[in-house]
Amino acid sequence: MSHPLPGNLAAPAVRALTGEGIATLEDVAERGLDAIGDLHGVGPNAISTLRTALSDAGLSS
Repeated sequence: MSHPLPGNLAAPAVRALTGEGIATLEDVAERGLDAIGDLHGVGPNAISTLRTALSDAGLSS
């Protein structure tokens, strides 16, 4: 089962993620939060949101 990206991510973060082909939390876990944090548009708030969502879904990055 795939988990969608959190709905409360800011638009720039969503654009950055989808622009890199990242559409699910599984994609986030595969890439890792360190690499995702390097994307333009993904700031500390997005990383915190993604970290919480990964934890809630039982995934790790």
